[in-house]
Amino acid sequence: MFTLKALQKNKTVKYGIPMLLLVVGGSFGLREFTQIRYDAQRIRKKLDPSLEAKVNVQKQSAMLEEEYEKLKEVNLEEWRNIRGPRPWEDSREYQEQQRARQNKKD
Repeated sequence: MFTLKALQKNKTVKYGIPMLLLVVGGSFGLREFTQIRYDAQRIRKKLDPSLEAKVNVQKQSAMLEEEYEKLKEVNLEEWRNIRGPRPWEDSREYQEQQRARQNKKD
């Protein structure tokens, strides 16, 4: 029924099908290009051991044990929480005030 001339005049065939092919084909093409990008980043990026231990559960337990050993050596009885200077305060002046307070207590 449809002849070649009738298909060429049909707007769906003339504009719709190429548009659909462009959209669907473009999404597949973009997926491939972005996959190449992420593969290149994965190759280029190397993790340092502490970050790798956070990702790897087996290494994480060993790292936690090391941190626990470090904490056992710290004397927490003499620890004090000292507030740092605020952004609007002069840090040298604040440090001098802290030293004066510490000397009064000692």
